[in-house]
Amino acid sequence: MSLETVVEDIRQTARERADELLAEADAEADEIVSAAEATAESIIEEAERDVEREVSRERDQQRSSATLEAKQARLEARREQLATVREAVETAIAELEGERRESLTRSLLEAAAVEFEDVETVRVSGAESDAELLEAILEDYDGFEYAGSVDCLGGVVVGSDDSRLRVNNTFDSVLESVWDDELHEISARLFEQ
Repeated sequence: MSLETVVEDIRQTARERADELLAEADAEADEIVSAAEATAESIIEEAERDVEREVSRERDQQRSSATLEAKQARLEARREQLATVREAVETAIAELEGERRESLTRSLLEAAAVEFEDVETVRVSGAESDAELLEAILEDYDGFEYAGSVDCLGGVVVGSDDSRLRVNNTFDSVLESVWDDELHEISARLFEQ
């Protein structure tokens, strides 16, 4: 065997070994690329699911927010309607006249007078517009005197210097009591559902 044959044999073996290494490297590179592509696909799928969840959460949150705003607007409208009804009732009460006003004022004074049976001097106040009416009514009560006006729709505020007791039997206080007691019924009638 000649030297040339040996060199050629070594070259051939080296080429074959190089081809094998290249084939192994290509196969390994293909595996790495496939694994990277699979990982990338998995990451993309997870990101898409995250985006879908976020969009769904945002949509639900906006829907909830819109529902809450609608409820608040409805409640505010109801409050305004109740306030309008209340104002109309107050106006109607303030405009009571004649025998009806006198009768109601007498009833409220009689209910308060029970609390002051053993008191010598009882002071009665009422709406400024009712001064003459109250003075006329008080002529029927011994020891009761008109004490001036208070800011109210009508009725009486009764008190005494001898006692710390004070009875507020104004139209306002009666309305407040009735309004509180009947608010549910008033709302049900106004806003039948």
